[in-house]
This record gives sequence, C-alpha cells and structure tokens, in this order.
Amino acid sequence: MEYTVGIVLGIAIGIFSSLVGLDRDRALYPVALIVIASYYCLYAIVGGSNSALVNEMIAAAVFVVVAAIGFRTNLWLVAAGIAGHGVFDLFHHLIIENPGLPTFWPMFCMSIDIVLGAYLALMLWRKTIASTPMQGVR
Repeated sequence: MEYTVGIVLGIAIGIFSSLVGLDRDRALYPVALIVIASYYCLYAIVGGSNSALVNEMIAAAVFVVVAAIGFRTNLWLVAAGIAGHGVFDLFHHLIIENPGLPTFWPMFCMSIDIVLGAYLALMLWRKTIASTPMQGVR
C-alpha cells in the first residue's frame, strides 16, 4: 500500500505542478528536495532522539547542498538528488536508527521520491523545464 500511495502521489504532484504552472519557477523541485530531506529530522524529534536528530540533520544537509547547487547550476542534479533520496530511503535503516520513524515511511518516501525524480528528469529531457538558469538571472 505504501508503494502504491507513493507512486500515485508522485505522479499526481508532478502532473499537478505542470498543469498549474508551479514548475515554471526553477525553485520548485529544489525546495521539494529540501522538504523531502527534512522529514527524517521531524521523525527524530517525534522519537525524542537527539543522536538520531544530529545524524538526520547531517544526511539532510547533503541533500540541501545538492538542492542549492542544482538550483544554481543544473536541475539535472536536483532530479538525481530527489531520486537519490529514494535510494537513501532504501538503506536508511542500515545507516541511522530513528525511533520516531513510522514503519511505512521508507517505502512510501522511496516510491514518491523516485517517481518525482523521474518526472522531473522527463520534464528536463523534454525541455519542458529549462535545466540551467537563464543568463543574467539569479
């Protein structure tokens, strides 16, 4: 069930963002990557584990850096970062023990991350979204 909901939501979020025009702003997917990475920190707080929080913050910082660099240089890096977070979800339990993490979360998060990363990659490949910033635009 977690996989199905993640896949359906990933597709729905991507299509909705395109239909409404939210993805016209280069910041949408980098911000999504930052939010995605922050959820594990939230679950560490819920679980009351300071050590998990520190470890989750370190892991999240990696994805925040990827989001920032990708935003400034090339959104292909952001697509890889979002899908890469899905791979991280698969191995998360081997790296960080987080007592606040719901049992369904890694499977759900992996599914939505991979679908959303693939959706962004498709939009970049089709040139529906520009992969690099326009000249002179900050």
